Amino acid sequence: MLPAWIVLDELLALWLKEDVGRGDQATQGLGKLALGKGRAYWVAKEAGVIAGLPVAGRVFYLLEPQQDFRALVEEGAWVEKGTRVAEIDCRLSTLLTGERVALNLAMRLSGIATMTKQFVDEIAAFPAQLVDTRKTTPGLRILEKHATFVGGAQNHRMGLDDGVMIKDNHIAAAGGIGAAVSQVRGRIPYPVTVEVETESLEQVAEAIAHKADIIMLDNMPIGLMKEAVGLIRTEKAGIKIEASGNVSLETIRAIAQTGVDYISSSAPVTRSPWLDISMRIES
Repeated sequence: MLPAWIVLDELLALWLKEDVGRGDQATQGLGKLALGKGRAYWVAKEAGVIAGLPVAGRVFYLLEPQQDFRALVEEGAWVEKGTRVAEIDCRLSTLLTGERVALNLAMRLSGIATMTKQFVDEIAAFPAQLVDTRKTTPGLRILEKHATFVGGAQNHRMGLDDGVMIKDNHIAAAGGIGAAVSQVRGRIPYPVTVEVETESLEQVAEAIAHKADIIMLDNMPIGLMKEAVGLIRTEKAGIKIEASGNVSLETIRAIAQTGVDYISSSAPVTRSPWLDISMRIES
């Protein structure tokens, strides 16, 4: 799910500039030693899903195009503590200057992928699919959504231009679901889908009546959610159903049991710890 490098290189260069600033004082202080050849490997210091190695390799490439970064595990692989996940051959200066940015990205993305897999595993016995949200770190969305995909989730909208989601504030601004859908329908190109956020059975019925493509059941108790799913399946079987709100590892299985098609959660991005990965230079 990674975009072309022409899209990512600008971001990676910006993050390198942020870290390097006016110069890597420690590495430059090594003088000619830093210009010599170096070799390093990355090791996972805890078990988890590895994500972001292609991006990490690109960080070193931007510093030294002749470098050789080799991923030793596939993107999305589960590894145990102590597993070597990558090796790098390049100048010592490249290893030392690129280490922090490359590791930060890989650890952040691996943490997201690891928690995503935990959520996905909880609902593996059900048809429901986990999807991510737009609650991402500004500047990191494209990579954080890559990480959720690597962990087994499906990507929801990448941005506001991907599809229409009529949320509570849109409904309030328009004066109701019907008015909001009618206004939007006449202004969007085919085949953009229309999703409507609902909080009650009355709103669900209104969304059905106005031919929503997807109905989101937002923050509904499990009992009410089951009723809503039953109503939608009876009235319009083709409408896709998404559940959202208060989704956790403790609740996601019960949500999947209601029969929804999708369960959206920001937790893998907003609540995941980083996966600890270390770089070690070989002498």
